Amino acid sequence: MLVRVNDTSTQFLHERIPLCAMLGIRAGTRFGADGVALLLDWSAEMCTGDGMLHGGILMALADSAGGMCAYLNLPPGAAGTATIESKTNFLRAVRSGTVMALAAPLHIGSRTIVVETDVRDESGSLAAKVIQTQIVLSGAGS
Repeated sequence: MLVRVNDTSTQFLHERIPLCAMLGIRAGTRFGADGVALLLDWSAEMCTGDGMLHGGILMALADSAGGMCAYLNLPPGAAGTATIESKTNFLRAVRSGTVMALAAPLHIGSRTIVVETDVRDESGSLAAKVIQTQIVLSGAGS
């Protein structure tokens, strides 16, 4: 899996989702309404036993990719988006390398946006599959 980092998109990501900056999540070269690629390097500090990247970290990566994909598909006048439902299937452990989450929209509506995200390990093998629903926030106090 060879995906380059996009520094401009990474800065945009970090400004909108500060958690991504804290975890070291970076934006890949695919970063638009049709799809968002985010990258995260394995580190021992983010693992459970036996050197496996914690499932919560993988979910944070996938949720961030899906959330940013939804954000880039917001209808005019919308203030933002928030996850209201997420389903994750873990398929394999990640014990090294760089993990990539690739999110793409399945449904873009005026009230909800549904996104599908594949999380792949460095070899390109599917580590997790996530489908999430994002609510479209209309303004202050939504």
